[in-house]
Amino acid sequence: MTGRPPDRPTALTLLAFAIIYFVWGSTFLAIRIGVAEVPPFLLAALRFFSAGLILYLWAIAQHEPSPDRRQWSSIALLAVLIFMVDYGLLFWAEQRVPSGVAAVMMALIPAFTALSEILILGTQRLTFRLASALLVGIAGVAVLMSHSLNLGGAPIDRVGAMALIVAAIGWSVASALARKVPLPPSKVMSSGAQMLAGGVFLGIAATSLGELRGFDPGAVSTRAWIALVYLIVPGSIIAFTAYVWLLHHESPTKVGTYAYVNPVVAVVLGYFVAGEALDRRTLLGTACVLISVVVITLTRTKAPSLKAR
Repeated sequence: MTGRPPDRPTALTLLAFAIIYFVWGSTFLAIRIGVAEVPPFLLAALRFFSAGLILYLWAIAQHEPSPDRRQWSSIALLAVLIFMVDYGLLFWAEQRVPSGVAAVMMALIPAFTALSEILILGTQRLTFRLASALLVGIAGVAVLMSHSLNLGGAPIDRVGAMALIVAAIGWSVASALARKVPLPPSKVMSSGAQMLAGGVFLGIAATSLGELRGFDPGAVSTRAWIALVYLIVPGSIIAFTAYVWLLHHESPTKVGTYAYVNPVVAVVLGYFVAGEALDRRTLLGTACVLISVVVITLTRTKAPSLKAR
């Protein structure tokens, strides 16, 4: 039987891409709103523990097996890198760095992932094209941080910028390690367990850093609580569901385009909603980073050599 395929999958595909583009891109502004009133590690803990618990219970309801002991060890390692290092530092840095610029800095994750593939996995060669893209990305960060370039606008906070760089490296190393360590076959179970563990670790960090002392939930505005709910439901659960669905219906290259759409969404929202600067420095630095990300994500993975397994 032949004929035109039904329109529903196309509509769902467009909706799923819209979600990972615009919802994930808007989470940076939601984080900025939240950390203005809630301590950063505590806010991150509330987000990921809640989202992780929901996803974990959802996977259990779908009769997915819980992780075994070896898988929990891998989950704990990845949770430290992704949630403690990456998200913990991102939430902390957004107290010092505009949300749009934070999104641009985090867009460097593919660059650091490429380096991780070269140094850890050995699945990528440092070609001229890849090296050039990495240098362009580094140049973009230098533009955003430089005190000597006369581009208008103030350079971003250096401590906040360094925290974001370390955060991006943490995610990249986790991405490389995730291919080598044992994890549950179900993406929902694996991600839910990682979020849940990450939420616990972030809660421990928040307590150790004294964020709970003097924190009064009653003093937090409705706006900040709405930002947290947005981070949990659309920002984590709905967007993650759309992402997993896309991975089963579209090529990884197409799905990966969110890496360079999210920063644009974040910069635009930061400018129009939060009044963040959109000067020559921000535009040039963003352009360099996005060019770097596009080239890197479109570069095919090349193993150094073929070996018998």
